[in-house]
Amino acid sequence: MDILIVDDNAVQRKILRSQLARLGYDVREATDGVDAWTQLQREPSPIVITDWMMPGLDGPELIVRIRAADFPGYTYVILLTAKDQRTDMIAGLDAGADDYLIKPCDLHELRARVAIAARIVDLEQRLRTARDTDALTGLRNRGAISTAAQTELARAQRSGEPLSVALLDVDHFKQVNDHYGHQVGDQALRLVAAVVRQHVRPYDLVGRWGGEEFLLVIGAGEADATAVAERVRSKIAVTPLVLADGQQVTITASLGVASTEHGGERTLEALVHTADLALYRAKAEGRNCVRVAHDVTLPSTTTTSSV
Repeated sequence: MDILIVDDNAVQRKILRSQLARLGYDVREATDGVDAWTQLQREPSPIVITDWMMPGLDGPELIVRIRAADFPGYTYVILLTAKDQRTDMIAGLDAGADDYLIKPCDLHELRARVAIAARIVDLEQRLRTARDTDALTGLRNRGAISTAAQTELARAQRSGEPLSVALLDVDHFKQVNDHYGHQVGDQALRLVAAVVRQHVRPYDLVGRWGGEEFLLVIGAGEADATAVAERVRSKIAVTPLVLADGQQVTITASLGVASTEHGGERTLEALVHTADLALYRAKAEGRNCVRVAHDVTLPSTTTTSSV
């Protein structure tokens, strides 16, 4: 587990790094609060051990920033201080610290308190994964993929880079359920999820949108996103669902692609709606194909909407 040590004293950082490394932790260092804040924005750390008194940005001020940040997981903060008065400790905890250590640190106390931090971070990660995961397919559920897509859309708007989404719908899924039963239908959805996950790029996002629909969030323009969608479609079509009796069921899917590439700010709601129109066209034009929203105008709005 990763730990960020924040201290303007190089000797103190070296001592802590040595102790934590012996305990098996991966350790990063920041030379002061400003350096720590810069690092955390670039790469959040699940555990931060920060000194109280530092120039520029002290420990409590750093903690306030951490608590206000929208990091993907919880950051457990241990405040390291030479202050040993009860009022000082309470002030540190009030700033948002989870725990504190008084310098010089006793190795056994350090080990125990960091072990507590690791257990809490691990529990939070497991609870968050359970909350965000679709139980049937193992993909992100609708809430999680919506949140992740909103984050990617905001990032793309800040950087000026394009972002695309592809809405995937399993063809004739009701017929699969009606003919083979819902258990086979569930197997079909798990198969589609596995194929999609295997054939998107490592940095693309995938989630179950609802029912037999899946949402792909593709960090690319229209042409590259269409290529990803076509690869997924073709792989699904040639990967049959094999039943317990050896029978093979062919599964196909239709996809609609929409991109921010053509200018103007977009909400996720507008982007997904446009992909849905392209998906409707794919269904109308024979299914098992990819259609792109070339001729559909996205609503232009700066209002953030939840999908």
